[in-house]
Amino acid sequence: MAEALAGRRLPLSAAALVVAVAAVSGCASSGPDASPAVPTATTAQAKGVGGAAASPAATPSATAPARLPGLGPKTLAKVPDDADQVVVATGRSKTSSSSQVVLYRRTASGWQAGATWKAHNALKGWTDDHHVGDLHSPIGVFTLSDAGGLLADPGSKLPYHRSSGFAVGGTGFEDEPLAGSFDYVIAIDYNRDRGTSPLNRARPLGAAKGGGIWLHVDHGGPTHACVSLSEAHMKDLLRTLDPARHPVIVMGDAASLSA
Repeated sequence: MAEALAGRRLPLSAAALVVAVAAVSGCASSGPDASPAVPTATTAQAKGVGGAAASPAATPSATAPARLPGLGPKTLAKVPDDADQVVVATGRSKTSSSSQVVLYRRTASGWQAGATWKAHNALKGWTDDHHVGDLHSPIGVFTLSDAGGLLADPGSKLPYHRSSGFAVGGTGFEDEPLAGSFDYVIAIDYNRDRGTSPLNRARPLGAAKGGGIWLHVDHGGPTHACVSLSEAHMKDLLRTLDPARHPVIVMGDAASLSA
């Protein structure tokens, strides 16, 4: 069952539809019954690290902090030196499915924070050892390289892959409808090949480590492993995240990220 779908209660009439979607969706686990992977454009194993020369700074701000707020030294050490856009997804607690997201931009005087957005993460919270089907979102720092969705490109700077494979139906953990959840997605580079569609089912670290973890449109309830935001905020991210600025996501519960 799909990483972004498995574990949710689905009415019998909708279950067949979701299974059909999972057969082609990059949110699907890559078990023995998985369909062949979409051809890849790169074989890089994205583990959220990078590092070349820093890209140009954004507009200066006199009040921007020198360090990313809420992140401890261990977490900060994993943020690539060339990352000038950092999405910070902070869970309320290790076991909570509620979180908040802030986009930070590096400026001449420090990190400029955007608005704070409400978000959802996995049903059972967070883990630093994610496995397929564990109903936890992985803690870590991951690059953001590719986007896509069921709907037309809203102006994404990231490569955008439109496909009917993003169609979804059924209901979630709180009986909320899932339709539209994948209208816009940004692939989180956890156990995937960068430079490919989010639907790509390749799992460089192995099927057991899960995959198909995305930022996607919020459906009003917990996810399987993804982070979900309102449709308006997903469009904001798609139009703002710029490959030239090496965007990453830092994600986890507040206590873990402060380490």
